[in-house]
Amino acid sequence: MRRKRTRRNVTGSCGNDRYNLMRRAKNKPLLMAVLAMAALLAVATDVAAHARVKRANPAVGGTVSASAAPTALQVWFTEKLEPALSTIEVVDSKGTRMDRGDVRIDPDDQTQLRVTLLPLPPGQYRVLWRVVSIDTHYRSGSFPFRVDP
Repeated sequence: MRRKRTRRNVTGSCGNDRYNLMRRAKNKPLLMAVLAMAALLAVATDVAAHARVKRANPAVGGTVSASAAPTALQVWFTEKLEPALSTIEVVDSKGTRMDRGDVRIDPDDQTQLRVTLLPLPPGQYRVLWRVVSIDTHYRSGSFPFRVDP
């Protein structure tokens, strides 16, 4: 009859130290592979980034007074935009369009999209944007701003 071998968990024994060293050595390649994959995913995310809103005037989520309401909306993106395929609209809380539809890209800064606004009475507004960056990636989104009396 054979006796079943068991590992003893005795502190300070040579066998236990060797076992722990071997266990750590076996897990190290797995840990290194996981860390390498995480690093690759982080780099791939940055490389495959699409145009995002960098800033806007009026500010994203900002508030302006009715006396200082802008006559144009400007939005800056993180990448240069394709003029023929990029749009921006401003709508009020009822969904009524509050811009003139004359969307254009600033010739000196191809990351800036602008549209002329109609007079904005006090209220909540939403900017709807759809852009294609020059690397042909499509992205859309929206953000609010408010005009106070």
